[in-house]
Amino acid sequence: MSTTGDLSVLIGGGGTGGHVFPGIAVARELVRQCPGVSIVFVGTSRGLEAQAVPRAGFEVEFIRSAGLKGRSWAATVRAAALLPLSAWDAWRVISRRRPDLVVGVGGYSSGPLVLLAALRRIPTMVLEQNAVPGLTNRLLAPFVRAAAVSFDAALASFGSKGFVAGNPVRPEFLEAATVEDTPPEICRLLVLGGSQGARSVNDAMRGAASMLAAIRPRLVITHQAGPADADAVRQAYAAAGVEARVEAFLDPVAPEMRAAQIVLCRAGATTIAELAAVGRASVLVPLATSTDDHQRRNAELIAGAEATELLAQRDLQADVAERLGALARDPARRTRMAGAIKQFAHPEAARTIVDRALRLVRA
Repeated sequence: MSTTGDLSVLIGGGGTGGHVFPGIAVARELVRQCPGVSIVFVGTSRGLEAQAVPRAGFEVEFIRSAGLKGRSWAATVRAAALLPLSAWDAWRVISRRRPDLVVGVGGYSSGPLVLLAALRRIPTMVLEQNAVPGLTNRLLAPFVRAAAVSFDAALASFGSKGFVAGNPVRPEFLEAATVEDTPPEICRLLVLGGSQGARSVNDAMRGAASMLAAIRPRLVITHQAGPADADAVRQAYAAAGVEARVEAFLDPVAPEMRAAQIVLCRAGATTIAELAAVGRASVLVPLATSTDDHQRRNAELIAGAEATELLAQRDLQADVAERLGALARDPARRTRMAGAIKQFAHPEAARTIVDRALRLVRA
């Protein structure tokens, strides 16, 4: 194996952008450091990785897998029944690809791949993006050789194997922003509901459309609403006279974030890392049903540094227009928040992770 040509790496996991995009960032850094490296992602055909990974220029293989936690009893039984098939699929991928390194980026599909690789004494590492480690990574902790975490709070789950690297973001979030003068009578708002949109965020913005139209300075909105809600959200804004561009999915999203003055979004760790990299004021709405309430924990850490406004999902419908209006009218506070969140930025996260991973391979 040569770290410049013959290195073979599997990156397992996914499901959502919060897992997939850090994996892509690490893959790109591996390519930068090791020209000729072979990288294959391993996930499920239902996850975002099925579209995002090929679009980023990498190969993806699929295994049969489903999550066990936070599901109905019947769904949990079906997921448990898939475990032998997941293990078989993962074993075949490992045997065929013969990796020198396996990296788990979170999500249930990373479990069988990383565990079997560890049992075969292949160097393994996991990435933990959240303040509260997910079930899969907690179960893998005794078996992996290293764990890269984004928050100090997650270190306890991994003991001496854990190290704080930050959450790697795609390179486009690290590019210098083109300064665009925004007239003082306008405030640009970006609404993100995660990689698939968010029904509660969409419903709240639709319900508040008439109040949003009355905010001064005037809101100009770009809204990622997901494929199911995009038309309804677009119609609600138009009926209220709100200037808005509504898309099912924004790709690339980095230019939209750089152009915004306020971002309304969920509190997933990757979204927070992107906000920190760009440096933007935000209103974070933690997903109430997130596993182990990890989004609330993420948001509380950021809000504790006065780097965001935290809005509980139960208060979203009633308070979203008021919170956005207050921020729109207070450019000084937006500037303070944008500066404060940068303390959570780790522009070298991908390099730090890859450096440690290559040391594992060479050991």
